[in-house]
Amino acid sequence: MSALPSDLELSYLREKLTKPVQATLSSLKMLDVGKWPIFSLCSEEELQLIRQACVFGSAGNEVLYTTVNDEIFVLGTNCCGCLGLGDVQSTIEPRRLDSLSGKKIACLSYGSGPHIVLATTEGEVFTWGHNAYSQLGNGTTNHGLVPCHISTNLSNKQVIEVACGSYHSLVLTSDGEVFAWGYNNSGQVGSGSTINQPIPRRVTGCLQNKVVVTIACGQMCCMAVVDSGEVYVWGYNGNGQLGLGNSGNQPTPCRVAALQGIRVQRVACGYAHTLVLTDEGQVYAWGANSYGQLGTGNKSNQSYPTPVTVEKDRIIEIAACHSTHTSAAKTQGGHVYMWGQCRGQSVILPHLTHFSCTDDVFACFATPAVTWRLLSVEPDDHLTVAESLKREFDNPDTADLKFLVDGKYIYAHKVLLKIRCEHFRSSLEDNEDDIVEMSEFSYPVYRAFLEYLYTDSISLSPEEAVGLLDLATFYRENRLKKLCQQTIKQGICEENAIALLSAAVKYDAQDLEEFCFRFCINHLTVVTQTSGFAEMDHDLLKNFISKASRVGAFKN
Repeated sequence: MSALPSDLELSYLREKLTKPVQATLSSLKMLDVGKWPIFSLCSEEELQLIRQACVFGSAGNEVLYTTVNDEIFVLGTNCCGCLGLGDVQSTIEPRRLDSLSGKKIACLSYGSGPHIVLATTEGEVFTWGHNAYSQLGNGTTNHGLVPCHISTNLSNKQVIEVACGSYHSLVLTSDGEVFAWGYNNSGQVGSGSTINQPIPRRVTGCLQNKVVVTIACGQMCCMAVVDSGEVYVWGYNGNGQLGLGNSGNQPTPCRVAALQGIRVQRVACGYAHTLVLTDEGQVYAWGANSYGQLGTGNKSNQSYPTPVTVEKDRIIEIAACHSTHTSAAKTQGGHVYMWGQCRGQSVILPHLTHFSCTDDVFACFATPAVTWRLLSVEPDDHLTVAESLKREFDNPDTADLKFLVDGKYIYAHKVLLKIRCEHFRSSLEDNEDDIVEMSEFSYPVYRAFLEYLYTDSISLSPEEAVGLLDLATFYRENRLKKLCQQTIKQGICEENAIALLSAAVKYDAQDLEEFCFRFCINHLTVVTQTSGFAEMDHDLLKNFISKASRVGAFKN
């Protein structure tokens, strides 16, 4: 609940909170690209300018990167004109891609030819490179030596995600629609036939009335996750990479029925294997496994989703790339694991690395050494207004108000609280006091609330987030309420599931209530043996048993 500040309030903020910082080139954070061999061709000065980068090609010998000045440069062997320079000459020195001057890259993917599919921040699509199978979507089979704007069937659409298989392309629009084109020998375009698709065509069938939230491509297959958490798959299935329990190709989208009751958030595809990440931080894998890329402890292919055991910590990121047989994952605690083909070795179980990000796994251990996503970094030393405000939270030197909670002070700024929160706008209007005593909420909860008003984020344990959820409900701060629910979801376990379910019911957090209920059902045996279940409120227990019965939880 925010309002526009007055001129007086803005003047106060500038005087009290803003600290000028000289943004020089040397003060900007570099994107760490040194682990990819191709970047050894760039000077230190050039590396300091890089803000986005993508390494691609059959040997990791091509690269596209953007600079702090929003210029796009390319470098490498230029196979099939994949650098977009208008020729097929290799270049050992970075060359500027002038044809995309003024365009800002939102996302980018590449195929095996290679061909490039790029979406701008304005939702436009550009393609170039190898095109023997119409994977550029421009209606021809001529290689594209310069970026071509693809507008057929996409002219009124804003593309927000792109994915490439070896020789086919997939894009996702802001309204949840998926379009595909290119090589279609195994049905990977999802059109119901095996005829190559020369221009973008919407993928319908089972996706007709679904809202897709993320996409991925394997070598010759496609994956789409819809807003309900279901996964739809189509294309080549010779290794079971569609997860349908068989090895037959699928020319139209088909739901992965084995994931019934599981909500998937992300999907990643290797050459012929698939990884998904659920909303509970669990990873499932299926498909080819000749290098141990499923992480199951053996090399047997799997045609059904199989759980991957990494560690007890929640997984927050999965990584795979259609040109490799390597898998990687990152935990909530920051640990990075890798498995599959790793520098010629077959690693059949997730292996803990010393890396801090999954990108480094692909730089150091994948064959070829490519990037699995567009690397990106933002300047971190120039303070924006938001960053300045964040630094001033609980700062006694600039504060004009302090809250006394559990015998401790929390320092704040009246003008900011009035701008950010309707409650304070009214309660501080005629209040000349510089100390406010607070007894309704605990110190950690109230401090987290005030910090949220400065940062738009929270950092609490799930149990403390329940208290903050109470406060957010009381102050009618709906966005904070959603953040609390997300934090609680991330920290749910068998021991606290009933307590969190009870809190969700108490504070009318319906989405959280449904999440906690599904978690309890999925871990019913352990949950029913906890002290929380034994001490469960009678009415809540009655409703829980009734609802669980309706979904068949007690059937043999």
